[in-house]
Amino acid sequence: MADISRRFFLRHLRSTPTNWVRHHAKGKVKREGVGLSFWYRPLTAVLSEVPVDDRELPLLFHARTSDFTDVTVQATVTYRVAEPAVAASRLDFSIHPQTGVAGSRPLDQVATLLAELAQQPALDLLARLPLAEALTAGISPVREAVSAALADDPRLADLGVAVVSARVVAIRPEPELERALQTPTRESVQAEADRATYARRAQAVEQERAIAENELQNKIELARREQQLVEQHGANSRRQAELDAAAQLAAAQGAAERERVAATAQAEQEKLLADARANAVRVVGLAEAEKEAARVGAYRDLPPGVLQSLTLREFAGQLPDIQSLTVTPDVLTQLLAKLSGGSESR
Repeated sequence: MADISRRFFLRHLRSTPTNWVRHHAKGKVKREGVGLSFWYRPLTAVLSEVPVDDRELPLLFHARTSDFTDVTVQATVTYRVAEPAVAASRLDFSIHPQTGVAGSRPLDQVATLLAELAQQPALDLLARLPLAEALTAGISPVREAVSAALADDPRLADLGVAVVSARVVAIRPEPELERALQTPTRESVQAEADRATYARRAQAVEQERAIAENELQNKIELARREQQLVEQHGANSRRQAELDAAAQLAAAQGAAERERVAATAQAEQEKLLADARANAVRVVGLAEAEKEAARVGAYRDLPPGVLQSLTLREFAGQLPDIQSLTVTPDVLTQLLAKLSGGSESR
């Protein structure tokens, strides 16, 4: 849509690079082209604006195959106005000179013509194809037929419209039929998935069996090694017992030898001590004998009175401690008698 501004009794139009504009005044063409900007008088001006950019026309129509099955065709046609002067002379592209609003919708007529021209070759082609072929390999033939029909149609050339491309997006049956057609594929995919699941389970079972066998082999190997360890431990214990017995025997023999040596040394020591004691006793005896002999020899030459005095002194030394002594005449008489008798006997 062109941009129209007001200045007093004049109007100014400014179009865009994708719009073609024609200005008529008094039945004559004043100016025409793309991206124009000019002043005009609205009371005498007749304006036409034709879009020249590429436009997308989505199409959705029904067709019937050779086996009487309804399908839906989804397509898209890209077109543009290649000759805007021709299109402006055949269709009403006029705009209001005061506001710039289009007076009609000529592009809807172009869209209707393109839809009819595109549907006819698609319907003819699908009517000769069965459903399976139409769904699997029908898109390319339908696209080529539609493109050829739109490119060769003279009505589009008379309107100045050029088709840029035609695309067929999809050919689809009714939803119930589509689900029915998808059922074998789904079942096949499900069966393949089940086979994969069973194969995976079988592989898992095989792996578990291998793991169990490996664990069993490990247990057997551990038991064998434990047996070897026990046997080795028994051998070590026996060897240790033998070594301990040998050590104890050696220790006992050493202790016995040490005791024998100690007993021998102690016996020799005791013998030496006994000899020393015997020698000491003998020496003491000899000394005492010599002493006694010397004393006796000394007493032998003494007078009797002296001997009696010494005897009394020795005797008094052997008596206990006497605090008091009562001497009666009888005792003294007997004592004197004994002393006198002893002395006479000598």
